[in-house]
Amino acid sequence: MHTRYSDGSGLHRDIVEAAARAGLDGVIVTDHNVWVQGLEGYREAHGRRILLLVGEEIHDRMRNPQKNHLLVIGANRELAPLADSPQKVIDVARQAGALTFIAHPVDPALPLFGEEDISWEDWKVYGFTGLELWNGFSELKNVIRSRLQAFFFAFFPQFVAHAPLPAALRRWDALLRGGAPVVAVGGSDAHALNLRAGPLRRTVFPYEFHFRAINTHLLLPEGLSGEFMADRQQVLAALRAGHCFIGYDLPAPTRGFRFTAQGRNRTVIMGDSLEVNGGVTLQIRLPRPAECRLIKDGQVIKIWRRQEVCAWITQEPGVYRVECYLPYLGQQRGWIFSNPIYLKAAQG
Repeated sequence: MHTRYSDGSGLHRDIVEAAARAGLDGVIVTDHNVWVQGLEGYREAHGRRILLLVGEEIHDRMRNPQKNHLLVIGANRELAPLADSPQKVIDVARQAGALTFIAHPVDPALPLFGEEDISWEDWKVYGFTGLELWNGFSELKNVIRSRLQAFFFAFFPQFVAHAPLPAALRRWDALLRGGAPVVAVGGSDAHALNLRAGPLRRTVFPYEFHFRAINTHLLLPEGLSGEFMADRQQVLAALRAGHCFIGYDLPAPTRGFRFTAQGRNRTVIMGDSLEVNGGVTLQIRLPRPAECRLIKDGQVIKIWRRQEVCAWITQEPGVYRVECYLPYLGQQRGWIFSNPIYLKAAQG
């Protein structure tokens, strides 16, 4: 998400106030090529305490078009001078204990408004934490076909989101099959752009709208305590481990979703690995009945419809994840996308 420090319309306090109104617990602001210092901490607004973290979205401004956008969270230093080498940014960020996520890996062109394709291209990079599977702003470019449609979506943004782009899902599954854990997150990419068309003025995708839509839900070992440094560490650790899922909260709240694997001796959550030793039970709990798909190594192996609790017993190693769908505004739309559970072959 972006502020006036790059190409957004608001300040950090505007984001905090919008987050409080939307019922969020925390936000991570990532302006383009600038790490804004001195603003991290807890902020109060509308009777809520919001955890504000500040990262950075880095890309090479000398490159045209400006592809390879990388989110850096937790570096505590400016890394934009390294932008001409995404691998160098990843390496230095890792050395600083930071997280790196490939932003909007699939971001198509929109010639109607002179917008170029800014998808990620440097797939030789390694060591990054994950990728932004669902981007709440980039999807707009995938649905606009005319200026009339653009006008409609500016006033009715709730019709835009459908699901992560299929090409992004395919890329993520390919990376997971390659053997490295790759954490998926959802990003609002909120700018709150103020546009004018003659006498009409409109804030396109206000911050608060974004914050009621595509969010990343974290599973923390303890509740947020209100102590900034401890809570910051909890948030970064959960993101690093993939203890999270993407929820599209506009059709219905996704809070309460769980995806676990129970083996002979222990139970694990999203982002964890477990040995297949005598069989594993995968359990899925939804906040409300929906269509639920269990996916192994990129292929759908089971679909449940209109269920809240689903279970699957397996003895097969693989990368397992969950997708859930709900009808909303006349169409079937993505609702929940889990991070994977990695089932490993038993040793010995």
